[in-house]
Amino acid sequence: MTDPFVEPVRFIDERTAAAPQMRKFMRYLFPDHWSFLLGEVALYAFLVLIATGIYLALFFDPSTAKTIYHGSYTPLDGVRMSDAFKSVLDISLTYKGGLLIRQTHHWAADVFVAAILMHLMRVFFTGAFRKPRELTWIVGLLLLFTALLEGYMGYSLVDDLLSGMGLAIGYGVGLSIPVIGGPAMLAIFGAPFPGNPHLWSRMYIAHVFLVPVLLATLIGVHLVLVMARHHTQFRESVRHTQKRIVGVPLFPGQAPRSLALMLFVAGLLFLLGGLIQINPIWQWGPYEPWLGTNGAQPDWYLGWLIGALRLMPGFDVTIGHYTLIPNPFWGGVLFPLVVLGVLLAVPFAERRLTGDRGVHNLADRPRDAPGRTAFGVAFLSWVFLIFAFGAADRIFVLWGLSYNVQLFVFRIAIWVIPAILYVVTRRWCRALQVAEEVEAIQESAEEDIRSRAKARAPTAAGGR
Repeated sequence: MTDPFVEPVRFIDERTAAAPQMRKFMRYLFPDHWSFLLGEVALYAFLVLIATGIYLALFFDPSTAKTIYHGSYTPLDGVRMSDAFKSVLDISLTYKGGLLIRQTHHWAADVFVAAILMHLMRVFFTGAFRKPRELTWIVGLLLLFTALLEGYMGYSLVDDLLSGMGLAIGYGVGLSIPVIGGPAMLAIFGAPFPGNPHLWSRMYIAHVFLVPVLLATLIGVHLVLVMARHHTQFRESVRHTQKRIVGVPLFPGQAPRSLALMLFVAGLLFLLGGLIQINPIWQWGPYEPWLGTNGAQPDWYLGWLIGALRLMPGFDVTIGHYTLIPNPFWGGVLFPLVVLGVLLAVPFAERRLTGDRGVHNLADRPRDAPGRTAFGVAFLSWVFLIFAFGAADRIFVLWGLSYNVQLFVFRIAIWVIPAILYVVTRRWCRALQVAEEVEAIQESAEEDIRSRAKARAPTAAGGR
């Protein structure tokens, strides 16, 4: 009888016949390029989010019932606040390790979104979204936007002044959706803003269970699709072809690297959580509907939505005295839908514009597709400029630049700068292609000269 402790692999195979599948799994090849690790960074940040979130869930109280604070933070002693806000104060300032875990959780959320975004940028600029990986691209986009929703609900639960203002903005944007906005917000909030006390319990269940399960499912589907079609690879040598996969096997090559990366990501996140302060809610205080502060900003990954809300001109679509489409709809609903729609359409639009319907297993360099690269740079700059205007009030506070002047400049810049960058990037990519062609011709000519010199050498020697 096989001893499971001495020969565990044989023991498992004798009972499951899994050796062929395991062998195939262990021989899965990973590209040997640093940019392919961005997706793993997102995965490991998600694992840290789950681990720290479990700890926080043990102490958080999702209730808006009012209480008088008499805790360890003296400046708020005697202040009326919700149980939710008080529980986060206690996590941060009373329970041992609470502030470390909470700040690590917040940093992990930021890194999670940033890693997904950078991963999608790598996929776009290398053309890795093309056939047969269109579905992988779509799942990745859904993962990004689901992560944005999860982050928004996470910091809204705290019920501090900043998150309360963000929730109020979300409520107003939801109301602006034609026809269904009012009934939908009433169903979600249970009452006009700030809503029914049961809203916090609903958000809590969504934040700690429903959306994480959805995120885990999307991550799982994404990984299955990646393994089914394999990663793309750069053409680094003649061995790299559309039909040949070259890389590092999962074991023993990639697994130690991935383990080291996981430990590095976790260590870095805990280091950030321990050394760099983020979202100090005790400075904002509890939320009250009649309070507001200048310069309030959401987490960075929602800055583009705030910027869009601020940039849109003040107009509504009305019929008589009835407002059909209120102003917040344009920046808060239509703009993100346009961004999502454009990104979802990328694989199919490129196929239609180029007529390229082939299978692509080799990744492009950005210069190899000037049109795609130029569009990507222009589109990113468009979104980034709108994102930058989300900090207009901070720019005013820090540098005294008039809000109206900023508004005028940005409303022009969001159209002019992307157009300029499109032209410049397209020409730059083509110039790089031409330079490569010239270099290849020079190298070919030099090689030809060397070959002729070697061919003449024996003749010259024989003449002597």
